[in-house]
Amino acid sequence: MRRDDADASRPTWSIGAVARQTGLPVKVVRHWSDVGVVAPVGRTAGGYRRYDAAGVARLHLARTLRELGLGLSEIRAALDREDGLAEVAAAHVEALEARIRRLRTHQAVLRTVTRRTTHEGLELMARHARMSPDERRTLVHDFLTDTLGDLDVPHFRAGLLAAAADLPEDPTDEQVEAWLELGERVADGELRAAVRRIAEYPARHGQGAQDAAVAEEMRALTDVWTARVRTAMQAGIAADSPAADRVVADVVAAWLPSRANVAPAVTSDGAEARTRLYEQLTSAAEPAVERFWHLLCVLGGRPAPAGIAEEGRWLTTALRANPAPGAREARLEALYADDTDPWPGGVLDAFVRVQDTVGALVRAASPDQFGLPTPCEDWSVRDLLDHLVWENIIWGGLALGAPPADGHDKDHLGGDHVAAFESAAAGARSAFRQPGLLERSFGPAPGRRLVEQLLVELLVHGWDLATALGRDRDLEPDIARAALPVVRDIYGDLPRTVGGSIAPAQPAAERAPALDRVAAFLGRRVST
Repeated sequence: MRRDDADASRPTWSIGAVARQTGLPVKVVRHWSDVGVVAPVGRTAGGYRRYDAAGVARLHLARTLRELGLGLSEIRAALDREDGLAEVAAAHVEALEARIRRLRTHQAVLRTVTRRTTHEGLELMARHARMSPDERRTLVHDFLTDTLGDLDVPHFRAGLLAAAADLPEDPTDEQVEAWLELGERVADGELRAAVRRIAEYPARHGQGAQDAAVAEEMRALTDVWTARVRTAMQAGIAADSPAADRVVADVVAAWLPSRANVAPAVTSDGAEARTRLYEQLTSAAEPAVERFWHLLCVLGGRPAPAGIAEEGRWLTTALRANPAPGAREARLEALYADDTDPWPGGVLDAFVRVQDTVGALVRAASPDQFGLPTPCEDWSVRDLLDHLVWENIIWGGLALGAPPADGHDKDHLGGDHVAAFESAAAGARSAFRQPGLLERSFGPAPGRRLVEQLLVELLVHGWDLATALGRDRDLEPDIARAALPVVRDIYGDLPRTVGGSIAPAQPAAERAPALDRVAAFLGRRVST
C-alpha cells in the first residue's frame, strides 16, 4: 500500500480501493469528490487521489443517504455539520411523505383504470385525485345540497352533510381508493337520482322534521327486522313460501308502532299494512346510496355498517308472495284441494323413474367435473350434487315426520357423492312408500304433494346436471310434459325477484323438448 506523503502514519487508499470498500463505482467516487461530498487527503506523485478512513466512512454514509433519496447538496450539508444530520433527515422525511402521498394517489388512479378504461373516467379521476381536502368536502357538500334541493328532510340532510365533513386530511391507501370511487359516483347521475328518491319518501309522508330520537327508533326497528329475517334465512325459509308469512307478521308487528302518528294510521296487520311496509322498504332499497354511505364511513375512519341489501330483498319478496296474512297458504290450499294425479303411472311411479334417471347422472359425474359451472347461478357441479342429496334428505324426513336437524348449508356429499345420493334417495323412497302416505295430511298438503315436490326438484335439477355434464337433457319426456302445467300452477304467481326462489322465466321455443320448457319457465337459459 502506498501512503500519502503528507502523513505517512495514516493508512490511505486509492480511489479504486475505496470504490471496492464502499460498493460505489469509481466514477461516482470521483464525481462526489469533485462536488465536495468527500475530499481526498492527498495525491500520489503521479496525481492520483488518496482517501483515509474518515473519507471512506463519509462515503458509506453518503451512499446510505443517497439511497434514501437525498440530493448531493443535502448530503453535503448533513455531513459538514455534526448536528445537521437529524435536521436534514427530518426535512427529507416530510418531503418523502408528500411524495408517497402523491405516488399512492397515482397508484390508486392507475389501479382503478385497470377496471375502468374510458378516457373520460381517467380524466375525472385524475382531476379528483389532485383535489385538496377542502375541495373534496366542497364537492360532496355541493352535491348533497343540489340533490336534496328544497326537500323538507333536515335530519336526513344533516346526517349526510355531517358524514361528508369527515373527509381525511391525510388519507390511507383504502381512503384514497374510496375517494376516487366516491368522486366518480358523485359525478354519476344514478347516485343523484337514488339519493333524491330516498329523501322524497319521508318528505312525501311528512317525516321530514324527524328528530334524533325518531331516527334512533328507526335504527332500532331496522335492527329488529333484519335480525328476524336473518334468522329465517339461516333456517332455510324461502321468502316466497307460506312459512315466510309468520316472519312477515312478526316484522309488521314491530313496524306498526312507528306508524301510529303517521296519517293515515295503520294499526293492524293486513293487506294495507303490508303494502305500506313494502312501499317504505322499496323506497329505501337503493344500492347506490348504501355504497355511498359505505364510502363516507371509510373516508371518515368509521366502521361501515353491515349491509342489509340481502335481508331487504328477502323481506320485500316475502311481502309480495304473502301480500296479506295467510294469502299464500290459502292459494296453495285451493291448489291442493284438486286431487287429480296428472303423472304417468301415478305420482309415486313417476317419482321413482325420475329418481333413477337422476341417479344415473349422479353416477356419471366424476370428481374432476365438480368445478364445472351449472345453469344454477353460482353453483358448481359439486354444489348441485350436494343439493340433490339434501332434497332427498329433507323431503324424505318430512314424510317421516322427522325433518333433519342440520341445515341445508352442511356438506352432504362427503368423500363419495354416489354413495351419499344413493343413501339419501333410498331413504326418501322408503319414506314415500309408507302405507297411506299419499293421502296423509301434512298441514294443508296431502302426502302426494310431498312426493310431487321432490319429483319436480329432481327433474329440474337433473336437467341442470345433464346440461353441466354435456349429456342429453331431454329426461323422461312424458313426465316432463306432465310437469309443465304443475309447475305453472305452483310457481306461476310467485314474484320473480332476486330474493325469490324462482328467477324470471326465459324464452323457449314451443317445439322445444318439454323439460327445456319447464327449465325455461323456472328461470334457466335454454340453449338451442
